[in-house]
Amino acid sequence: MRRRLAGALLVLTLAGCGAAATPAISPSAPGAPSGGAASTTTTPATGTSPAASATSATAAPTRPATGSATSDASAPGTAQLPRGGRTIFPEHRLVGFAGYPGSRALGRLGIGDLDARAREIEAVAQPLAGGRTVLPVLELIATIVQSEPGRDGLYRTRASDRIIAAHLAAARKVKGILLLDIQPGRADIVDEVRAYERWLGEPDVGIAFDPEWAMGPGQVPMTVFGQTTGAEINEVSAYLSGLVKAKRLPEKVLVVHQLSPSIVRNEKAVRAHEGVALVKSVDGIGSRAMKESTYDKLAASMPKAFHAGFKLFYSEDRRFGPLMTPAQVLALRPQPEYVLYE
Repeated sequence: MRRRLAGALLVLTLAGCGAAATPAISPSAPGAPSGGAASTTTTPATGTSPAASATSATAAPTRPATGSATSDASAPGTAQLPRGGRTIFPEHRLVGFAGYPGSRALGRLGIGDLDARAREIEAVAQPLAGGRTVLPVLELIATIVQSEPGRDGLYRTRASDRIIAAHLAAARKVKGILLLDIQPGRADIVDEVRAYERWLGEPDVGIAFDPEWAMGPGQVPMTVFGQTTGAEINEVSAYLSGLVKAKRLPEKVLVVHQLSPSIVRNEKAVRAHEGVALVKSVDGIGSRAMKESTYDKLAASMPKAFHAGFKLFYSEDRRFGPLMTPAQVLALRPQPEYVLYE
C-alpha cells in the first residue's frame, strides 16, 4: 500500500531559471522521499528544465566535456575509469554529493561553486576509503519531478546540456564520475535513460534512479510514493550493458535509491548485467538507529546482483541526532560500497 508523503514545503528557486518556483516537498520527516522535488509553474513542451528553455530550442547541443582526467573514449576498448581500470568493484569506494545547481533543497552538490563542491567530495571521502581507491561521484538530479503535468503531461523536466556538461567537466577535474539521477514522474524510466544516451556514451557517466518519484497512470507526484519493479531495473541495466558492449566502454554505474521494501516490487527478479555495476542505495531520513534499522531491513532482501549503498542527509538527519560518522557507516553490514551525501 502506498503511503502518503510527509514533510514540510520549501520554496525552491532553480539556478538560472529566470522565474520563481512554486513550493516543493522537503524530505524533512522519517520515510519522506529523498532528493526533493522541483515544482515549477510552467514546463517547456520539450521536457527540458526551466534553465534550458531559453536556449535549448535554438542552440546546438553542447558537446560532452573533455579533459585529461579520462582516457580517450574514441579509442575502442581502451577507455579507463578516471582512477584506472575498467571495473568499479571491488577496487573502488564511491563517495559523492547529490543535487541540482542553485538549490539547497536538492542537496549539497548545488550549493556554491561547483568545482569547490567536487573538491570537497575528495576530502569527505578519505575517511570512507577503507582500503579502497576512492572514486568521487557527482550525482546531478538531471530529470526532476514536478507537481504540475507540463505540456507533455509527464510531471518532469530535464536539465539542459549546458548543466550536464558543466557537471561532467567538474567531475573530470577531480578524476570522478558523473551520475545522472532520474526522478521520472509519469515518464517511462527507460525512455528517460535513453534521452541521455549521448552522455552515457562517455566512459565516466552513469545513471541513478529515484523510483519513489516514478508515477503510474493517474498518479500525481507529491501525493503518493512511486514504485518500480525488478523487471524495469533489468531493462535499464540491459540497455546500459548494451551501450558498454557496443562502445567498448568501462563498466557503468546504475544506482537504485530505495527507502522502503514497497518501492521495488519483485526485487528478486533483478539480475546482473555485464558491464554494469548495480547499486542499491538505502535511502531515508532519521537518527542513526532509524537509518541502521532501514539499512538492515533492505539489505536482508537484497539480491546478489546489487552492491550496497547508503545515503546521508547533512541537514535532515541532524534533526534526529548527530550525523553518522564514517566509522559508523563502514561498520554497516554489508559494508556500503557507495556513500552519498545530500
